[in-house]
Amino acid sequence: MRAIHWWLLAPLAGCLAAAAASGQDPRQFVQKAVTNELAKDEVDHSHWIFFEVDQKPEHPVRQWVALTSNGNLRRIIQIDGQTLSPAQQQQRMDSYLADSGAQTKGRKSEAHDDREATEMLELLPKAFIWTNEGEKGTDTVLHFKPDPSFRPPDLESKVFAAMEGDMRVDTKQLRIASIKGKLIQDVKIWGGVLGTLDSGGTFDVERRETGSGIWQITETHVHIQGHALIFKNISEQEDDVKSDFRELPASITMQQVKNDLLQEGRDGERASAQNPRGTK
Repeated sequence: MRAIHWWLLAPLAGCLAAAAASGQDPRQFVQKAVTNELAKDEVDHSHWIFFEVDQKPEHPVRQWVALTSNGNLRRIIQIDGQTLSPAQQQQRMDSYLADSGAQTKGRKSEAHDDREATEMLELLPKAFIWTNEGEKGTDTVLHFKPDPSFRPPDLESKVFAAMEGDMRVDTKQLRIASIKGKLIQDVKIWGGVLGTLDSGGTFDVERRETGSGIWQITETHVHIQGHALIFKNISEQEDDVKSDFRELPASITMQQVKNDLLQEGRDGERASAQNPRGTK
């Protein structure tokens, strides 16, 4: 049989995927996207360095972050409005590298965050009623609203399932490009005894392809508030933006990546000298 030039079929594959997305049940399409995301995540062993601006009212941070197989290392440029000197930045990294307890705590926290993200992802086809809104560029746009028959298993999913909004899925790759939602009803904690999250709160998660077939969260915006027992406010106010992604070698350790972090520039600008570790 004559060899097929697969690159000639790429535009056709995109058209067929778009047609399939528009013709099938929206919930099934979302389930396929979720299944694909989980499968891709399972085989993704890549490691990255990036610049992060995490704006929380009580604890803003500007930092370079390196992800490795044995944990994440941060070079903090500015914290709580205070700019750190190069010596202070290195001292913080050295202290963390010498503290095995802090590293273990960090890995547990990262694993917990990963589990929660996976659980929320798995809820997408179950917690909402989905409507296909059509194509926008290379994406399929889907609208979601709470499914009255869904019974949230915990508080996090209860908040999540009270949202209405839109999700964009890259039609060809079946990768989630963005999800935006708004809390359309108050969420009462223990029937309101321990507190209430106010309707009107919003969240916005943006993702993009940072490497060949590798997608990552680049922006997270959460603005949810409410009140709790003894007048203590419940507040989730955060604007987190990640940029300047660069892939690292798969075998790199936290000790090795410290040098990469120190070579980076300030405020998302890379140092002028080329870094031999970089693949981009």
